Amino acid sequence: MSRMLRASAIMAAGTMVSRVTGFVRTMVLAYAIGTAALGDAYNAAYAIPYSILDLLLLGVLSSVVVPMIVRAQQSDEDGGRAYEQRLLTISTVALIVVAVAAVLAAPLLIDLYTDWDPGSRRFEVAVTLARFILPQLAFFGVGAVAGAILNTRDRYGAPMWAPVVNNLVVIVVFVLYAVVGTGGDIDKVTDTDLALLGLGTTAGIVGQAVVLIVALRRAGFSFVPRFDLRNARLGEMGRAGVWTIGYVVVTQLGFMLTTNLASSAGNVVAGHGISPYTLAFQLFQLPYGVIGVSVITAMLPRMSRAVADGRFADVREEFGSSVRLVCSLMVPVSLLLMVLGPAITVPIYGHGANSVADAVYIGNVLQVYGLALVPFAVFQLLLRVFYSFGDTRTPVFIGAGTTVVNALLMVLFFVLLPAQYAVMGLALAYAIAYGLGAVLAWMLASRRVRGLGGWAVGMAMTRMYLAAIPTAVLALASVWLFTTVFGGLDFLNSVIVLAIGGGLGILLYLGVAHRMRIPEVNSIVGMVARRVGR
Repeated sequence: MSRMLRASAIMAAGTMVSRVTGFVRTMVLAYAIGTAALGDAYNAAYAIPYSILDLLLLGVLSSVVVPMIVRAQQSDEDGGRAYEQRLLTISTVALIVVAVAAVLAAPLLIDLYTDWDPGSRRFEVAVTLARFILPQLAFFGVGAVAGAILNTRDRYGAPMWAPVVNNLVVIVVFVLYAVVGTGGDIDKVTDTDLALLGLGTTAGIVGQAVVLIVALRRAGFSFVPRFDLRNARLGEMGRAGVWTIGYVVVTQLGFMLTTNLASSAGNVVAGHGISPYTLAFQLFQLPYGVIGVSVITAMLPRMSRAVADGRFADVREEFGSSVRLVCSLMVPVSLLLMVLGPAITVPIYGHGANSVADAVYIGNVLQVYGLALVPFAVFQLLLRVFYSFGDTRTPVFIGAGTTVVNALLMVLFFVLLPAQYAVMGLALAYAIAYGLGAVLAWMLASRRVRGLGGWAVGMAMTRMYLAAIPTAVLALASVWLFTTVFGGLDFLNSVIVLAIGGGLGILLYLGVAHRMRIPEVNSIVGMVARRVGR
């Protein structure tokens, strides 16, 4: 537990700074261009390269490449050095080709991901932005491979801190646009404005990739281009990766449906389309990114080694510790998101080209997403059990089932709900689908490792929820006080509510959980106390 906690703390610190600067980034973006037509066009263009990367690389990295690098390090005479060089060479060449093809296909991609008329101004602006943003595919992919190699060497700092550089670059770009650009009116935006927004976004990814490559060199990795594909184990990677790519294809089809439904809602009610969905989803992902990703990144290589050595008991222990550690913080945060959603989003997004009402709606969507936080995190942890076995097939079926349920519920809620609530319905469908998906994944993973300690995990989570009840009550009381007595959630009131309900609420949870002797919380409190005492 202590080793995982230390590794996770290093990554969580970097990720926290990354996410905080990401907050500033989205706040400046909303201030500069808003969440109406121009904001929707930017967010649609910005989402596409990440979707393509998920399809081609990032899912394969976590499920296939990391275990294969670990095996190469253990079995190859050179400790896997040549294999890592081949991997980086192949991915660099392939992603350059993909980036060029994506730029050429930008109109088709925007048409696939939105419900906009190809002759509309919003569509044309989105295509222009996509052509500036899509070249980042090559740099992002190379950086991701470099980060995976660093993780297998237990170098977790740079992959978690590199996104800070990306955010800082883009923040400067958005501030510059806010000063010299034409604002959030899509009919007034110029090609120069779009070039600033698009190329500035790509420049951030370039900076992120450079940081990772430099860190890789400092870790002792010397890159030598290798094109000897016979020794690249592409056949093995392909057999394992085909199922992962299948899983990503299924999830991306679901995402494509989401963006089409959200853009359709935005056509009816301005400010209720892709942008509020995207911004709320980014905030929802923050706790998972800070806590869950950090734990998963440290967990997967160790689980892969345990599986390779046939130590199933260690796999169960690693998984159980990870779930309890993640949920010890996810549980109170999920309740706070459900209560404090608008209080979180008004100070961040209620400025400039974005109104307070628009920010409140983003917060309403975030409140619904709070329901999904714990199920989503557990779902992701469960998938890593299969990946540590080199099994990429089972997650495809689990993901396919989850996505089908999500798609059916999204369409149902979209039809039944008025347009102004449509994006909230998309978030509710997501929460229900991942709850059911986590149950299915648990049942299958438990069979694989002959039990996951479900009773112990369930009892631990029950105690965490009980410890979080006073926090939720305090947050609810602060929201009621400032919405009914002091006239609503403007900037100042929201900050006060966050200080009381969020800041004091978390301290209250840590105190109650500490008194209830929840081990994971005690470990966190003890680590913080030791750091403060130094």
